[in-house]
Amino acid sequence: MPRTSDLYVIALGSNVRHARHGGPERVLQAAVAALAQAGLGVEAMAPVIRSAPLGPSLRRYANGAVLVRSDLLPPAMLGLLKSIEREFGRRGGKRWGSRVLDLDIVLWGGGEWRSVGLCVPHASFRLRDFVLRPVAALVPNWRDPRTGFSIKQLHSRLTRSLRAPREPRPGA
Repeated sequence: MPRTSDLYVIALGSNVRHARHGGPERVLQAAVAALAQAGLGVEAMAPVIRSAPLGPSLRRYANGAVLVRSDLLPPAMLGLLKSIEREFGRRGGKRWGSRVLDLDIVLWGGGEWRSVGLCVPHASFRLRDFVLRPVAALVPNWRDPRTGFSIKQLHSRLTRSLRAPREPRPGA
């Protein structure tokens, strides 16, 4: 049984076809294989979901999450993920633009990590259904080190807030 500090939850996203791997869902499958080839122990993968894009991109995303085991500390893990993104053809560009592959550290068994350019847990994961839904399917009982809520509870709170009717603004 691995130590919990060896475990990471990595979010995956794609909304661009890859010349070799195919459409976004196949890109995510190939990315999981690349994580394993890079020496990460792939423990489990959440079902892939489809989601609407944030920002300027018009193409829908395939999103997923994977539980991996590694001895890497978060900065080294981030470096590995960025390297895999580049291998898949990811280039810098517009924030929230189309991308062949996006890999993010969402959670780390060691709790929290803060350094220049890296915040674990991911700064916005609690606000994004396209992250929380696959993560909740993967590790529903994992506790967010900042709030103490389980991932299942965070997802439930988020989906309730997304369904809540909006109060009309005065004068509207």
